[in-house]
Amino acid sequence: MSLLEHYAAQLDQLKQQGNYRQFTENRQHGQYIEIAGQQMLNLSSNDYLGLAAEVSLREQFFAQYPVAECYLSSSSSRLLTGNFPEYADLEQSLSQAFAGRAALLFNSGYHMNVGILPAVADSKTLILADKLVHASMIDGIRLSAAKYVRYRHNDLQHLHSLLEKYHDDTELDRIIVVTESIFSMDGDETDLTALVAIKHQFAKVMLYVDEAHAIGVRGERGLGCAEQHQCIEEIDFLVGTFGKAIASVGGYLLCDPIIKAYLINSMRPLIFSTALPPVNIAWTKFIFEHMQSLTAERQHLAQTSRYLQQQVLARGYDSPSTTHIVPIVIGASDQAVAKAKQLQQHGFYVMPVRPPTVPKNAARLRVSLTAQTQQDALEALVQWL
Repeated sequence: MSLLEHYAAQLDQLKQQGNYRQFTENRQHGQYIEIAGQQMLNLSSNDYLGLAAEVSLREQFFAQYPVAECYLSSSSSRLLTGNFPEYADLEQSLSQAFAGRAALLFNSGYHMNVGILPAVADSKTLILADKLVHASMIDGIRLSAAKYVRYRHNDLQHLHSLLEKYHDDTELDRIIVVTESIFSMDGDETDLTALVAIKHQFAKVMLYVDEAHAIGVRGERGLGCAEQHQCIEEIDFLVGTFGKAIASVGGYLLCDPIIKAYLINSMRPLIFSTALPPVNIAWTKFIFEHMQSLTAERQHLAQTSRYLQQQVLARGYDSPSTTHIVPIVIGASDQAVAKAKQLQQHGFYVMPVRPPTVPKNAARLRVSLTAQTQQDALEALVQWL
């Protein structure tokens, strides 16, 4: 028996279940995507403010960034020779925006979550995680020495009962509640005001909130749901990514200076990874500061999101969304794939999301709106649902 036969059999099983994945080469032109010669409206992008597609921003950035300072590699960890001035500049910009909290940068959102949680959660830690947190947080939890319990999705009453159960356990020094502000597959959100109120009832509790899908699109200055709910300083680990609305790459943490110093000394992916290229960090700062003034774009995105949510529900589909991520729950994987292909044939690039990314029998189409998406395009889309 070939050593590869096991893997081949697993792949065949995925194909039979309609869950086989492969890369698709594409070219992007503004809000459109071209695949195999077909141009479609891109409704699967995380470029929520449309900034990655805006050529004029790139021209403006490179016009003010001298080639002599444009390092395309840091060539080292930040703890060796990779700590270029661009890093401190971006961390300072983040700190100023987020009420003076200490800021720390990471190579990606995944890198961030699989690094922070194992560093801060030891055997005297209990992690209580929302049932639908992202794979990167699940992996971070599993890599840690902490005990962990999953609470029912967005069920803060269940979370409260678990805290009452475990808070007085003398074997535990801390309890870290791990959740997202906006969930990537359901498009629903956590009530951060209520979550912070729960935290104040329990002395051992720390909050870990991932704003990957909220940064840029929520809050008066686009600082996320924590800004919207006025609780930036109440969340112990406020994390997010630059690879979506911020049109760049990397992740960030806002925290107490003690936590920042602790992670610099204990977080293995941070210590042992080559830092991101300085040019990427400079671009992130440029976009982060630019996006804070984009109030009209955020309002437009909220308006088109509400329209699509209403239309999807009116056509009898399940969709728990309250945000710009609008799932259309189909059920079976093969049916979701077929519906996605139908929409693509009519010029709408919508992708199916299948298990294990979502639960069994909950395959869906995931419509991801951006500030470039216009309502007339969505009116055409819903005719094919």
